[in-house]
Amino acid sequence: MASRLNFAGLSVYNQPMLKYPEGQKANVDAALKALGIDNFLLGIQDAAFPALPEEDIGRGSPYSDGAAAFLEFVRSLGFNGIQLGPQGITSRTNSSPYDGTLFSRNPLSLAPLRLRRFSPDLLPQEELADLVKQIHADTDRVERKTAAKSIRTITDTVCRRFRLIGQNRQKGRDQTHLRDSYADFRRQNRSWLERDGLYEVLKEHYGRNNWKKWTGNSQARLDRTLFAALPEGGVPAQKRIKKLLVLHGDAIEDYCFIQYLLAMQHGELRSHCGRLGLKLYGDCQIGLSSRDAWYAQGFLLDGYLMGAPPSRTNPEGQPWNYPVFDPRRYYVDTSDGARQPGAVIGFLRERVAKLFTEFDGLRIDHPHGLVCPWVYRAGERDRGHAVRRGARLFASPDLDDHPDLAEFAIVGPQQINRQAERHADNWITDLDSEQIHRYAALFEVIIEEARQRLDQAEIACEILSTQPFPIRQVMKLHGLGRFRVTQKADLENPDDVYRSENAAPRDWLMLGNHDTPSIWQLAGKWLVSGAAQKQANYLAERLAIPAEERPAWIRTLLTDPGALAQAKFADLFVGPGRNIMVFFTDLLGIEEAYNRPGTVNAENWSLRIDPDYRRIYTARLGKERALNIPKALATALRARGAACRDQHRHLIAELENYSPSRESNPS
Repeated sequence: MASRLNFAGLSVYNQPMLKYPEGQKANVDAALKALGIDNFLLGIQDAAFPALPEEDIGRGSPYSDGAAAFLEFVRSLGFNGIQLGPQGITSRTNSSPYDGTLFSRNPLSLAPLRLRRFSPDLLPQEELADLVKQIHADTDRVERKTAAKSIRTITDTVCRRFRLIGQNRQKGRDQTHLRDSYADFRRQNRSWLERDGLYEVLKEHYGRNNWKKWTGNSQARLDRTLFAALPEGGVPAQKRIKKLLVLHGDAIEDYCFIQYLLAMQHGELRSHCGRLGLKLYGDCQIGLSSRDAWYAQGFLLDGYLMGAPPSRTNPEGQPWNYPVFDPRRYYVDTSDGARQPGAVIGFLRERVAKLFTEFDGLRIDHPHGLVCPWVYRAGERDRGHAVRRGARLFASPDLDDHPDLAEFAIVGPQQINRQAERHADNWITDLDSEQIHRYAALFEVIIEEARQRLDQAEIACEILSTQPFPIRQVMKLHGLGRFRVTQKADLENPDDVYRSENAAPRDWLMLGNHDTPSIWQLAGKWLVSGAAQKQANYLAERLAIPAEERPAWIRTLLTDPGALAQAKFADLFVGPGRNIMVFFTDLLGIEEAYNRPGTVNAENWSLRIDPDYRRIYTARLGKERALNIPKALATALRARGAACRDQHRHLIAELENYSPSRESNPS
């Protein structure tokens, strides 16, 4: 493998793909088809990708050559899709991609080797080599300061050289194509590029990422509300915008050009995934970054913020601090009495249209926030208390502590279950068809855009422990499923939403995600706490372990956390759910949690895949400390009953006889 990675001047994207023995991939593909599994995705955030030594700047990127090789490895294991996280720009103090920008990509994902080959004049090879040589990056962790400093050096060089290309009248064919291609991108994406670029220069000018804290001169108040009064009544703002575009023209063009390069690299990634047979899923986060809220403040609801209500996973609730769209700005009434899409609908449509041109599928982050958001009062000192005393935006017709929400109520007082908690799934008792469509107003923007560009089945809705009646009806209306995180299943409750047997075919099943403990960490804890007994008994039933084998099989699970984790994995494939998602930490046997919800610290979002992932995975697989995909599929096929076992006996034998050593040395 070393000879594959230590190349110079060649791109993984432009080379023939690695040729692996077809055994595992072909057998996994056949098993997934036999089990009726439509999607088998690996979830991974951008920063976690591995990198080659000659391109490592302290952070991963899905656009790097190291990522390209890793994706080939992922496909060789049998996955047919990749689920990326949000790709926006994050703040210096909070690395959560779910708080990042909605339109602009994070420059930290710019892949230098790909950039150099895209246009050698932009980044001389010796400059990149000197830069990387000075970096001693930790391959297990994101080094944010190192990565930010390195990318700043790279982008300064690239933008300076691009300006020189523009000044060179004797342009070569490649340079002319670069200028023309950038001009097309700039024109097609002008609306969000210019406003995000303006924010960038103002943020640097005021020294604050939070626009609410921009102070220091007579223009600060106008700059804080630059887009709030547009288009009507915004003459001073319009003049100020034009002045800033001229005054900071070079800086804004630099910002736009870097976004262009990121878009080009994303296009290459999608093409690479397509050649491999991997669908590429994006992530439509529910929150707005500070940059997006600055632009959108003219159609945001004053006095309220969005969060998560108390739930079984988070009994205290979560004060997300996310802005809330103003329902009065969803639509506007025209002079002839007709209704037209307003600022909120337009903003959301622009956003999802961009996502659907860039991905083959989409994960909808907390769709509650679009359908029935939980809101709490802004400005309270105790945010935890505020979110626990919050309410549903459209289901509070007569709450004494939230009288301002009455005008937004879709339901009447007679449709409220006064015996339930206001955050409970059964707070609302019934809805008529017109009310369901009112609840679905924002969600249907996503559905409309999806119908134009992809199969509606390629939408994954992150509905977790709670599913209030309105969102249940909206999902039913559009035939969409929910998430089933099986590590959270209550094995004493046969009706629990996280139990895999309660899934519908359209649902998405997973052991965990970026916010949960690794299955390897949990399996060990279950053995120590005694919870493993219930897990083993449950899994023996789900996996149809024969009666004569069951006692010994259960004893193995009660003494070996690896065997317990593998059985839990196999449970995902038994059915009836047809969509499976695996987070990379679970696949690779990493015990550490990727993110701890409700906390902001340096450890969150910082894990990276070791560049030696192939050897590490193979070694762990031999010790039952990484997910064994063929074994799980063989177990699931056996669990489907005698007819399934007889029909697929040869495939089951191939899967059960799989040896990881076969895949460790590509030809």
